[in-house]
Amino acid sequence: SVQDAIKEYILANSLRPGDPLPSENELSRQLGISRNSVREAVKSLESLGVLETRRGSGLFLQHFSFEPMFAGLAYGLLFDLHDLAELLELRRAVETGFIEAAIKQVDAPQLKELRGLVERMRQRAKRGQGFPDEDRAFHCCLYERLGNRMLLRLIDTFWLAFSRAVQHAAVLTDATPLSTYQDHLEIVDAIAARDVPRARLALEQHYAGIQAKLEHAQAIGEQSEQALKVGATTNGPKSRRRNTA
Repeated sequence: SVQDAIKEYILANSLRPGDPLPSENELSRQLGISRNSVREAVKSLESLGVLETRRGSGLFLQHFSFEPMFAGLAYGLLFDLHDLAELLELRRAVETGFIEAAIKQVDAPQLKELRGLVERMRQRAKRGQGFPDEDRAFHCCLYERLGNRMLLRLIDTFWLAFSRAVQHAAVLTDATPLSTYQDHLEIVDAIAARDVPRARLALEQHYAGIQAKLEHAQAIGEQSEQALKVGATTNGPKSRRRNTA
């Protein structure tokens, strides 16, 4: 509620990015809120990228940025495979939706870079290794000519979230790197042919494989939770009987 009060103050006074705000003491007085509450709200708004404290200068309104949201998103998705699956669906829709525009912008140097990344994927896949870094670079390269920083940040956020989730759920590890390499090769071939329907289908198939891994991981997680519940139910009465005895 204190954060909301400060935001309302910013709107009511038509403050713009870079404009100064009153001191915490003055905000406390004007808003009728304790200084401690104002201080805590200011810290929270700083972490969200709304406000900025400049040492020796005071409090200022920051330029809006999605960076804090993206950073929090990558971390928050680490603990919930259902949310991760929803982000995957969002990314799939975004990438397939933008692929036609990407194909219109593609040029020879970009195709060369994409094929170089795919070749590195092939080499690592032949050794039975995954290639997360090449995959990350591939999808960013695919759309970078569009100049849409938000799109590129979303793609990168997904990669970070998924790669971190893999560290905590071994079932998400790519067990078929050669198949994943083939997915990327088909995407590049479709783009080189400037075949939009084929490129969309290749992306759909690529994400279907990732979706299957997520669903498998979710099923294992649900089975583990169910087993814990059954164990708790089974062990509970026995513990009570032992205590009674």
